[in-house]
Amino acid sequence: MPPLARGYGRRMAAALLLADAEPETRGFLERHLPGDGFELVSAHARFDLVLAGDVERVDRWLERAPVIVLGREQADSVDRIHAFRRGCDDYVSRPFDYQELVVERIRAVLRRVRPEVADVVESGSVRVDTRTRVVTVDGVAVPLAQKEYELLLRLARDPERVFTKAELLQEVWGYRAGARTRTLDSHASRLRRKLRAAGGGEELVENVWGVGYRLLGTLGGGASL
Repeated sequence: MPPLARGYGRRMAAALLLADAEPETRGFLERHLPGDGFELVSAHARFDLVLAGDVERVDRWLERAPVIVLGREQADSVDRIHAFRRGCDDYVSRPFDYQELVVERIRAVLRRVRPEVADVVESGSVRVDTRTRVVTVDGVAVPLAQKEYELLLRLARDPERVFTKAELLQEVWGYRAGARTRTLDSHASRLRRKLRAAGGGEELVENVWGVGYRLLGTLGGGASL
């Protein structure tokens, strides 16, 4: 079961969590997935997809990312139906074909949850080049910290939509639902100040009281913290 061509893997790069206690399967995937462009991360980091070996414990991951179950060798249709009823996105029986797992299953799930995005994201006066991570407001470069950049990019990809604080904390920081922290508010405040300074005083990031945040582009009129 050789790994895929390296070029394909890089185009598919994503962060994966291996939640599989079976040593042989885990060791095989740990050897091959990084070579195909996948970053293997811990449960404390942000991840795009989970490969789980225990159907009964998938609930802990479903709030954070899609889940593909790697079923036991003796699994039957009842096991597969049970997994899907628990909310899993796909079910692959063992022994599995590596290329099928990566090309067909992982690719298909990521395509559903991570649609292709443009290299340049623009919203009014704000421009984000995702290749170089350069952010400008009316042509003026704005230096941002990593999480400030990720927060802006998430808002800019769906401008004027109000994102709840829970959504942003989960998508940008990987926090679980119900987390109580001022991290988002402090980052949003710094992001607002930097964009305002580059844009000549225009308020771009609006705090929608009691809900969350949105990017106003050139509309202005945002509320401050």
